[in-house]
Amino acid sequence: MNRKALIAMSGGVDSSVAAYILKEQGYDLTGVTLRLCEEYTDNDDVFGEGPVSDPNAKEGPTGLDMASAIARKLDIDFMVMDYRNEFQEFVIDPFVNAYENGTTPNPCVECNRCLKFGKLIDDSDEGFEGDMENAPMLATGHYAVIEEGSALYGDENSHRWRLAKASDPAKDQSYFLYSLDQETLSRSLFPLGNLDKNEVRKIAEKQGFVNAHRKDSQDICFIQNGDYTGFIEAYTGKDYRDGYFVDTEGNTLGIHKGIIRYTVGQRKGLGLSLKKPMYVYKIDAERNEVILADDEQLFSRELNAEDFNWVSMAAPDKPFRALGRIRYRHKEAPCTVSVNEDGSVHIQFDEAQRAITAGQSVVLYDIESDRYVLGGGIISK
Repeated sequence: MNRKALIAMSGGVDSSVAAYILKEQGYDLTGVTLRLCEEYTDNDDVFGEGPVSDPNAKEGPTGLDMASAIARKLDIDFMVMDYRNEFQEFVIDPFVNAYENGTTPNPCVECNRCLKFGKLIDDSDEGFEGDMENAPMLATGHYAVIEEGSALYGDENSHRWRLAKASDPAKDQSYFLYSLDQETLSRSLFPLGNLDKNEVRKIAEKQGFVNAHRKDSQDICFIQNGDYTGFIEAYTGKDYRDGYFVDTEGNTLGIHKGIIRYTVGQRKGLGLSLKKPMYVYKIDAERNEVILADDEQLFSRELNAEDFNWVSMAAPDKPFRALGRIRYRHKEAPCTVSVNEDGSVHIQFDEAQRAITAGQSVVLYDIESDRYVLGGGIISK
């Protein structure tokens, strides 16, 4: 068994405890912190664990400081890898482009696929060509479980690496990891998958980690205070032009302040005085219009998803039943799944779901246990 591993360390409590657990298990560890954003070095939430210092503070430890300190305490090697150019190309630029085209992106999914479990593994393999059995594993502080077994909903004799939910439902991050392919899963370690957050903090406290009680963040790592429109305007230097709010029949309801400010299902912040509550139903980037509708019009039963990655099962050759989740905090709902001729996936829910949003990810879980990630993709319509 290969006992070498890179442990991705943000300076947060999760990756610190993950490193401790692997060290106790006998792994030869190297801690790695990714430099992703020039402007975000004081609040470096590179692995989804939340900031380790106040972004407005003039003094205090950065994520890099904390990660380096934990590595020294654990007596493991440590290095920093500069992925700022790749982060801009694969995460920030697509994020901005999605809003400019009227969709709502999920940057954490792309960051996982392209950088944290993409380029980082590729870089770790350098020097091991022809000797991949000894190439290091990649470990993170994500809350999810990897199991080796047979494929679900298919040939029971076929080998498959399965991705499953974490034991702690409040911290489960399997939704954000659906894009990991079989090779990546075979190379990955999630030491926290069977722990809850309280247990993790207790371990950190017992080991004297100074980040044991740091708060988690709920925001996108490269956006301060959740102000994504301010970020987009500053990043692009553009003034996004006003346009019309219209209803589903094309009647003008008012003036909007640029389509990047709106997302499907939104009610607050429209700046309109209407006779009844209305919500963003659709964004037409070509016409620069934001279409509003009644709440009941936001419900639909069907969607198509592209760039679909099958995880705990192979691509099916016939329709099957599953549970679908259309956003991270959404409750899974029963649905029927079928693959279109072009490889995209059609999903029909038993009951209509509210505000299915293009650009977000739909993730499928097995209907029997509601535990295994079957696959996922990007909602196209």
